[in-house]
Amino acid sequence: MALTDLSGRIVRETTERLEISCGPEAVLDWLAMTLQGHLETKKRPATDIIAVGIGLPGPVEHSTGKPTSPPIMPGWDGFDVPAYVQQTFDVPVLVDNDVNLMALGERATRWPNEDNMIFLKVATGIGSGVVSGGILQRGAAGVAGDVGHIAVSRAAGIQCRCGKTACLEAIAGAPAVAAQLRENGLEATTGNDVVSLVRSGDLAAIQAVRQAGRDIGEMLNMCVSFINPSLIVVGGSLAQSGEHLIAGIRETVYARSTPLATQHLNITQSATGPEAGVVGASILAVEYALAPQRVNDFATRLHPGGHQNTGDLQNVELIAQSSPTAP
Repeated sequence: MALTDLSGRIVRETTERLEISCGPEAVLDWLAMTLQGHLETKKRPATDIIAVGIGLPGPVEHSTGKPTSPPIMPGWDGFDVPAYVQQTFDVPVLVDNDVNLMALGERATRWPNEDNMIFLKVATGIGSGVVSGGILQRGAAGVAGDVGHIAVSRAAGIQCRCGKTACLEAIAGAPAVAAQLRENGLEATTGNDVVSLVRSGDLAAIQAVRQAGRDIGEMLNMCVSFINPSLIVVGGSLAQSGEHLIAGIRETVYARSTPLATQHLNITQSATGPEAGVVGASILAVEYALAPQRVNDFATRLHPGGHQNTGDLQNVELIAQSSPTAP
């Protein structure tokens, strides 16, 4: 949870591990309590908040902010996240898939001139945020980029938590890689455990992560042919294993995609890291709250009679100018 200014710069930040299975009320109550604590520390009133952006690890109907059949979020399906948060903060609440927000944050901070890119998150799940023609693509129902459940050859016959078989996530997600290492007698439960083993030089862990990269590359090969990005950024917990995951991805993508599609394709690790999501959420919220029509509405509410004070309007214009350029 981060408190940011209008440019997306983080003012205060808190990181805490929460089980998403605790349910929406518990998670969102923590969000509200933590945000209120930060405001009190900064001696700022709640009215200084102009909008809230939230990322969730599952499909989200962006127009309503409601999760839609999220596979790892019991109790969240159809929950009205904006309405619940607005009980505490009466401001616009924007909700999106977490990887979409990571794509926005990574692009805004590191790759502002890239109009065609994929941000791939490899962690407990595997998902992507797709920017095409400079616009984040959400699709008809908000599930564009849900690449973790694309079928890949090595996963044939393997059951996925979504109920189907052959999904990429079933063999290349962090839990799947950790399970493979446990079969080899290693202690690994989470993606962080896998990363620790890789960093310690464990050969079995390095080989497992490299193979996960190859499997992910098989899926990305299809994406490269279909979307033709110039940049693929890989983030998430498993990406912290360094070049081993990236090397596996490059090995497959460059070998199987057409030369024309890959001659200018850059595949790299996320430079923004864990903060990509909160920066992206901030950008989403700020751009919604400071869209031209909403700034005009704000000016009208200040002076409903139409006789605006020059100083007040100047303040509104300065706020609008401080908004970051739309990614």
